[in-house]
Amino acid sequence: MTYVARRAGQAVVVLVLAYALTFVLLAALPGDAVLARYGSPELGLSPEQLADIRAAYGADRPLPVRFAESAWAFLGGDLGYSVQSGAAVATLLAAALPSTLVLAALGLALALLLAVTIAVLATHGRGRWLRRLFQSLPPLFVSLPVFWIGILLIQVLSFRLGLVPVIGAGPVQALILPVATIAVPIAAPLAQVLMRSIDDVEQMPFVSVVRARGASPSWLLRHDVSRNAVLPALTMAGLLFGELVGGAVVTESVFGRAGIGQLTAQAVANRDTPVLLAVVVLSTVAYVVINLLVDLLYPVLDARLRRGGAR
Repeated sequence: MTYVARRAGQAVVVLVLAYALTFVLLAALPGDAVLARYGSPELGLSPEQLADIRAAYGADRPLPVRFAESAWAFLGGDLGYSVQSGAAVATLLAAALPSTLVLAALGLALALLLAVTIAVLATHGRGRWLRRLFQSLPPLFVSLPVFWIGILLIQVLSFRLGLVPVIGAGPVQALILPVATIAVPIAAPLAQVLMRSIDDVEQMPFVSVVRARGASPSWLLRHDVSRNAVLPALTMAGLLFGELVGGAVVTESVFGRAGIGQLTAQAVANRDTPVLLAVVVLSTVAYVVINLLVDLLYPVLDARLRRGGAR
């Protein structure tokens, strides 16, 4: 219980620091959303009218006052209003979040499947050439830009082979290419960590003992090696959640999907700071919660940690 309370306290500190740093950095940017939307000469607004609009949004108040008001509103669940559209930020997030959650969850699941397949074939594949082929995949995958993977998949799977339609696709078909695009770069570091972890665990004394008793390599991998080798990969999966958010921005833009990524891209283009602040806080919350869950899973998977906690 103490461990959980300590980790929860650390998570709160991370959230507070992320909120404060994001607020200060957004405030330090030149210009603001009011000027971005109303400052165009085509609108013909006078400096006095612009000043009135800035006062209406509270953009003319001192930075500490704005920070205190914004933080208090966040604590009460009020995320503010988009300067660009006038809609409540909470409404915009609620509309965009389900699509991104589905994309991120399926992308992470496919990345884990790819990583396990690559790691197993790279360490236990039949034939040296097969092992070397799969050992070379993680460096290749991690070096590919997300937008390039998306364009390549569209060109090959849709335009050349006609397997997945880009126009007029059903709900499931519309997910195939974006999920594959976001999964490939995440699978690469996971596979690399799994390969190294499998090699390390197989050098441990208890594995030699089990092998000496007649266990086959496949039995050892399934029953003893995999459970111990998965812990570093779990940590990496939690850290890679940030890659999912960054990858969603690019992937949703490439495939024209509505979601948090596209909402973020529009907010950046329009300097819509209330939306950007809410997206950063939401991403931080998700990142912190996932890493907390990963930490809590450690004692479940490793009996040595349970015994250490008992002491």
